[in-house]
Amino acid sequence: MKVIIFGATGMVGQGVLRECLLDPEVKRVLLVSRTPTTERHGKIREIIHHDFQDFTPIEAELDGYDACFFTLGITSVGRSEADYRRVTYDITLAAARVLSARNPDLTFVYVSGTGTDNTERGRVMWARVKGATENALLALPFSAYMFHPGVVYSVHGEKSKTRWYRVVHTLTAPLSPLLLRLLPRLLVTTEQVGRAMLTVARQGWPERFLSNRDLITAAGGRPQGMSGPRGGTP
Repeated sequence: MKVIIFGATGMVGQGVLRECLLDPEVKRVLLVSRTPTTERHGKIREIIHHDFQDFTPIEAELDGYDACFFTLGITSVGRSEADYRRVTYDITLAAARVLSARNPDLTFVYVSGTGTDNTERGRVMWARVKGATENALLALPFSAYMFHPGVVYSVHGEKSKTRWYRVVHTLTAPLSPLLLRLLPRLLVTTEQVGRAMLTVARQGWPERFLSNRDLITAAGGRPQGMSGPRGGTP
């Protein structure tokens, strides 16, 4: 299996990349980034591309892939709807449209969030924008799946770029094993998200929208090692 990852420098993307590198069925991992990552591995190839509004200059290099794991995103806190939509909707669709044209059999997995509003008419800004993004992805000619995690916990030291996520991690790290056991509807680990993506890429899933509990099921259960929380719904 050959995989493309967008957002590999973020917390969820770091966890997904780790699982791809550990999986013997994944033979190649293409990272599309605006800045170089520090990852070095025989499976990895990296493209540095600065204009995430237009991927046509590199479209030929995106041919021949089986799956795309799209983990790129920003928090909506303190942002206007136009700014949040530019990253959440415009960039995602710019990548997805090129990929669907070049790889019609590709599986596209999009990390969204619990509470996404697919009616696109609700009062919560981030939920409307995420819902519009999901609806547009589902209309494209590839197999698209929407991941709706709650709060995502780091397992292997993945770091969030958002400061308040890191603060929450520091404060709640001692309680994370207990919280993960008690709140399976709300909490999931980076490891589980990565494993669930690989499961969906290999064999699909009965539904296009995967809840937090679905992610745990697709991942095959909880890992042994757990550390504090990162990110979740925007």
